[in-house]
Amino acid sequence: MTISTLTFQTNALAEMEALETAMTQTQTELSSGSKLPNAAADPTAMEQVNQLNMTLSASQQYVSNGTAATANLQLEQSALTTATNALQSARDLAVEANNSSLNSSDLEDIATQLEQLQNAMLGAANSTDSAGNYLFAGTASSTQPFTQTGSSVSYLGDSQVNQVQIGSDQSVSAGDAGSSVFMNIPAGNGTFTTAGAAGNTGTGSIDTGSVTNAAAWVPSTYTISFTDPTDYQVTNSAGTVVGSGTYTSGDAIDFAGVEVTISGAPAAGDSFTVAPAGQASVFSTIGNLINALNSGTLTGAQITTQINTAITQMDSALNNFDNVQASVGGRLNAITAAANGAQSTQTQLQGTISTLSDTDYAAATTQLSTEELALQAAQESYASIEKLSLFNYIS
Repeated sequence: MTISTLTFQTNALAEMEALETAMTQTQTELSSGSKLPNAAADPTAMEQVNQLNMTLSASQQYVSNGTAATANLQLEQSALTTATNALQSARDLAVEANNSSLNSSDLEDIATQLEQLQNAMLGAANSTDSAGNYLFAGTASSTQPFTQTGSSVSYLGDSQVNQVQIGSDQSVSAGDAGSSVFMNIPAGNGTFTTAGAAGNTGTGSIDTGSVTNAAAWVPSTYTISFTDPTDYQVTNSAGTVVGSGTYTSGDAIDFAGVEVTISGAPAAGDSFTVAPAGQASVFSTIGNLINALNSGTLTGAQITTQINTAITQMDSALNNFDNVQASVGGRLNAITAAANGAQSTQTQLQGTISTLSDTDYAAATTQLSTEELALQAAQESYASIEKLSLFNYIS
């Protein structure tokens, strides 16, 4: 086949230009350390790298989210520990106050100590992070959640909490609303509350009672009335008699699936109520106890009833604190596990990205040498063949 001089020159120059372009690209890879200086170098690989970088960035953000949530949850743990210690001390004081040998001055001294503990607990409930955001305000983190007016404490925060994403399909609560930690605690024993009538004249006091048959419990306000010091009857809110009997101090009185114990000597006409439990805050529990101990009008039996109620509700609050702390610990463990998993994933992603985009210096150096030799050979071949023109032999 005959190849014209023009065709030969065109092909030879195109080949040398291609070799020069390849050498330039290889030199760029060696100098930049990247096989993908632009999308045109390898569109498929560049698309893969971009997708992997997006996944890597999301994973790194999840870890950052977890780090921030961990800092807040650790502060919450510390605040809950402070609150728990204060409440446990308050409970100890309530037990100490439940002593008939104490006089009014002794009870007032205990009330003063309870006020100090309540203030400590209020301080813990209004704890903030390093940025001044309130830990227990829910999503209203810039609002002080708890305010005190006299002996009454109100909650001004939100009942919702911020959710933090720590994985592609995993989120955790970054805190707990103060309403669920300090305020909405079941009153009494959680099913019902007990109280003595303000006008009682005897020395009878009632405990917080317990449920003996949940299926038989019908929520209603029951009244235990003493027709005389040894006989009683129980009526529901409609006035229907649901129980009666002869009273002996310390014996349980059973009705409607529950039992309560009245101790002391009730007088004729004295009465006690058993009502469905609502909710009470830890602050109102301590506040009511303080008021009872400072009161100069309550009888010993009425104070005993108040103390029994306070102790039971403090136990409920302590149990709630324990549950919240356990939840916080579980979330911290989840964040740690997610971060460890993310670290492993990031290492794999970075390895894959490196394989796709980073220069293999050994291979690139060998390739550059090969391209240089090929270009040199092409240039020498072109120069030699170029001299074979017939015009070189015409003298």
